[in-house]
Amino acid sequence: MTDSESMNRLERNVEEIITEEELKEVLASKSKSKKKPRAYVGFEPSGSVHIGHLPILNTLIELQRLGFHIIVLLADIHAYLNEKGNFEQIKETADYNKRCFEAAGLSDETEFIFGSSFQYDEEYMINVLRLATITTEKRARRSMDELSRSKEDRKASQMIYPLMQAVDIAFLDIDVAVGGIDQRKIHMLARENLPRLGFKPPICIHTPLLIGLDGEKMSSSKGNYIAVDDPEDRVEKQINNSFCPPKIAEGNPILQIDKDTIFPSTGEMTIKRNDKYGGDAHYDSYEKLEHDYVQGKLHPSDLKANTSSYLNEVLEPIRKKLRKII
Repeated sequence: MTDSESMNRLERNVEEIITEEELKEVLASKSKSKKKPRAYVGFEPSGSVHIGHLPILNTLIELQRLGFHIIVLLADIHAYLNEKGNFEQIKETADYNKRCFEAAGLSDETEFIFGSSFQYDEEYMINVLRLATITTEKRARRSMDELSRSKEDRKASQMIYPLMQAVDIAFLDIDVAVGGIDQRKIHMLARENLPRLGFKPPICIHTPLLIGLDGEKMSSSKGNYIAVDDPEDRVEKQINNSFCPPKIAEGNPILQIDKDTIFPSTGEMTIKRNDKYGGDAHYDSYEKLEHDYVQGKLHPSDLKANTSSYLNEVLEPIRKKLRKII
């Protein structure tokens, strides 16, 4: 795959790039430098790795194809601050998460770093404190609106969290910060305030957030997700029991799986169905599939059956690699 093809796939499958011009400048200059540009994502070790992680992981894979060195920060201290368990539990989950990320297709050159390996350093903590002196309490609190485990009676730890995440970007010398669109406020805080401390602002790439199978926010605690290591029969059962309102695209988790997981991987879908219901229908773009569904030309049961089949095809290579790793 050429750089141009990888760039097109990257642009097509993310919510936004801030900014595309800056990213293209980094790509243009990488051939003149011996040092690879650096992209990162921070993951709280928390529960299962599910299909909601795949848009981010696929973005990292495209950046690897474009010549970026990829860092995956296993943010154990962040997880602790966000009430995701004690350090022993978090470490165990992080090890499992790492195996899943490797199985999802990241290259062997991917660098996995625990936050606790550098976040206790004096220089790091001094920069967190420096950032605290120029960040308002309101800004720090709002940055965590989409991420906080506690929505009521929030802990002070959840305002330290975004300051640490911004300093992570500076401390790891990151050119491109990748995350779900729920990370946008923290990334914007980093873009605006890190230069005031003498650090470069990160380019930010944000991926779509998949909603849960019940139409609510996807969450490990709710169980409304499909894990990347779920067996085929469980995937089929989960999809079959999912919320999928007829003729409605907005808030439809099955269509979102097609849009953000299947089409980015396969580029097409063929809906197989009985001739008396119209026979097979082939789609070379998600937009055409959505159009027919909204028009009532595709029944939810047909969409669900075919989505589960395609999703199992996407997940099978990950399941196979996990069996070898474990």
